[in-house]
Amino acid sequence: MAMIEIRDVNKWFGRFHVLVDCTSAVDKGEVVVVCGPSGSGKSTLIKCVNGLEPFQKGEIHVNGISVGTAGTDLPKLRSHVGMVFQHFELFPHMTVIENLTIAQEKVLGRGRDAARDKGLSLLDRVGLTEFADKHPGQLSGGQQQRVAIARALAMDPICMLFDEPTSALDPEMIGEVLAVMQDLARDGMTMMVVTHEMGFARNVAHRVIFMDQGRILEDATKEEFFGTPRSERAQTFLSKILSH
Repeated sequence: MAMIEIRDVNKWFGRFHVLVDCTSAVDKGEVVVVCGPSGSGKSTLIKCVNGLEPFQKGEIHVNGISVGTAGTDLPKLRSHVGMVFQHFELFPHMTVIENLTIAQEKVLGRGRDAARDKGLSLLDRVGLTEFADKHPGQLSGGQQQRVAIARALAMDPICMLFDEPTSALDPEMIGEVLAVMQDLARDGMTMMVVTHEMGFARNVAHRVIFMDQGRILEDATKEEFFGTPRSERAQTFLSKILSH
């Protein structure tokens, strides 16, 4: 069974048809990069996967659980699906370690000591142990995003969703975030990543989904996508993005 299954998904914002008959799947342990021009529906699609955006037609299943069904406990589902956003979404009034422990205690019911131990081990994993008692505003953008990844991992997710995790960062900070994501991929984490970082896609992804105007135009192995993309739109996109 696929970890994430997307079948004939359609979504409208008013009259605007933002997702059109989108179908794909992400197997357990697979890393799938979703790319395409701005406004193509990439971020909307990934937010539909854990119910942050509702969709009007089609089906999405995560680990066998239907996201769109009325009776689904979405907060419980989201507690098992790690989500990393473009703008970190850390609590600014809390220390770094408090950001990592609050959901463990409130949602998972972990004791304070166990939650802190888990948080500290994950800060060590992303190379930020010495920042545990600082506030997010005292960290660089790259450091904050690594904290956000550690916070998501603290919930023991079955898969991870990334919505343009490096697009708000200065170029020199991008590498440190991508390195953490590469480490996750090597450990077998199931990942769906919306990104313009084609180097990451080439090095880490198993498959690439290319979207334009709400449609999935390509769903191929990275070798096929970068070697011989089928659609003219993907060829044009790659010729522009890889020439810089």
